[in-house]
Amino acid sequence: MEDKEIVALYWARDERALTHTKEKYDSYLYTVAVNILSTFQDAEECVSDTYVGAWNSMPPQKPAVLRTYLGRITRNLSLKRFRYLRAEKRYSGEADVALDELSEVLPDRESPYDEVQRQELVKVIQGFLTGLTSEQRMIFLMRYWYLATVSETARKLGFSQSKVKMTLKRTRDSLRELLEKEGWL
Repeated sequence: MEDKEIVALYWARDERALTHTKEKYDSYLYTVAVNILSTFQDAEECVSDTYVGAWNSMPPQKPAVLRTYLGRITRNLSLKRFRYLRAEKRYSGEADVALDELSEVLPDRESPYDEVQRQELVKVIQGFLTGLTSEQRMIFLMRYWYLATVSETARKLGFSQSKVKMTLKRTRDSLRELLEKEGWL
């Protein structure tokens, strides 16, 4: 079933929307959640909550790309769960490593993000990502958006682990240079 048809089912409040969503996107959503949480049980909870979130948000939301919309819900729920588990000092996993790598580049704020500054930073990072080659962008997003391991990224893209590591280092260095030039660091 096409995404537009599934979204139309959500808007019609037809429960078949959930069945079709699960059939089409369950595997993808589990991949997103497991990459962040590292445990199937926690991932299962987040994926289940994704379906509830989609049901509750459509309408009024009408996503153009359902896969991205659902992936974002799953990622946000998984990161929220990750922070909860990490705060309780009950968890350590790949997400810690990936987020630590990126924290070396991104500016540190003591107070909660000021919305205007956050939006400006998002624009700078989006511009940076647009300027990357598709290969660099894919490696960067797999590592820092999907929180995939280096070995998983290499395997899925058909690269050596050393190539992925070097690309990530060079991309982080380029991002750092840009953020320094723009006054963020």
